Amino acid sequence: MNDWPDGWSGDRGNANGRGYGRGSSGAPPEGARVMRHVQRPAPPQHGGVPPQQSRGYDEGYDQQAYDSGYNTGQVYGGQGGNGGQGGDGVPPQGQPYPGHAPNWRRRLKIGSLTLVVVLLAVTIGTYFWADSKLKREVDLSKVIERPGAGEGTNYLIVGSDSRDGMSAEEKKKLHTGSAEGKRTDSMMILHDGSNGPTLISLPRDSDVEIPSFVGSESGKTFPAKGRHTKLNAAYAEDGPELLVRTVEHNTGLRIDHYVEIGFAGFANIVDAIGGVEIDIPKAFKDKNSGADFQAGKQTLDGEQSLAFVRTRYAFAGSDLDRTKNQQKFLAALASQTATPGTILNPFKLYPTMGAGLDTLIVDKDMSLWSLGQMFFAMKGVTGGGGTSMNMPISGSSGGNLVWDKAKVKQLVQQLKNDEKVTVTSDR
Repeated sequence: MNDWPDGWSGDRGNANGRGYGRGSSGAPPEGARVMRHVQRPAPPQHGGVPPQQSRGYDEGYDQQAYDSGYNTGQVYGGQGGNGGQGGDGVPPQGQPYPGHAPNWRRRLKIGSLTLVVVLLAVTIGTYFWADSKLKREVDLSKVIERPGAGEGTNYLIVGSDSRDGMSAEEKKKLHTGSAEGKRTDSMMILHDGSNGPTLISLPRDSDVEIPSFVGSESGKTFPAKGRHTKLNAAYAEDGPELLVRTVEHNTGLRIDHYVEIGFAGFANIVDAIGGVEIDIPKAFKDKNSGADFQAGKQTLDGEQSLAFVRTRYAFAGSDLDRTKNQQKFLAALASQTATPGTILNPFKLYPTMGAGLDTLIVDKDMSLWSLGQMFFAMKGVTGGGGTSMNMPISGSSGGNLVWDKAKVKQLVQQLKNDEKVTVTSDR
């Protein structure tokens, strides 16, 4: 007989579509491929093609001996296989590649995306948390007869002697006294423009005219009477709105934003960042503020910092010398706070922001973004492109410091036009 031995098989079919399986007679035609005898394993349990759907095999083929895995092109244990994988190297459905390495590129992409989402969520959450803590209590819409707006942004920064929220022990420690209400210990105009920031101190003893104004609480209009007084008296008389009105009337410069911080907030910010390093050129002592400093570089804590910026009786120039120390310290505070070590460290960032925002009072239109711009402008005052000065003084009258009107007019014009400030102060 010419039957092929059991376990042999010819090619899938001849030109007529007939296969050379068991029961066929004669030798396979010339060119037909002959498979070597192999031991057929049990059919795999996935997706085999039923015998009745196979094509190219003899119709009389024994279906019980049919190898569905062979029919689908899968070879088990052969040279083309991979330890039980199909001839094309693809494992059965649902089974992993044996020894297949993890897809690190995909994992890295997923990890990076997750990190970005988390950082974005934390940043947005921090922004809204901080924004919600701002005390927007000053209504600049109550200020009447305002000057026209100029280029850049003008902030009126006020340090008040508010003792709100302070215990008797804290008042004693910080040498603040126990006076009721609040007054201004420092006032500064910060101009932020394209020619660098300019910080101008307004001495509390400056001689100013109180203009007509609308009461912040009563809503009643008070006419101008030509009355002159110290600048800090305007704040004591009717609060931030009258102070802004008085500054605008006496300078001709429009104030865009108002920022005020009290004693406790100032000291807490310094302590939150671990102190502020400052160089004190000459030793001084003042029992009124509690100051007792040696000359040289040193790091001041919150209590010492407050004493440093409040001292005036120890200096020959009194309030004028004090304003210079205030400018110097605030620039150092901003410079040492706006660093990666603080901004990127949540254990410093949140206490610092919390300490400042708890006692910070701003105008109703002030955004957290604008506050941040003010802070970085303050840092830039000592960065080489900034300017710091006192309001130009020409003399005194009745104990009040009189501004140099010609210089003040030139200074305001340069600020309005956002030009480089060339005006200087002799004191």
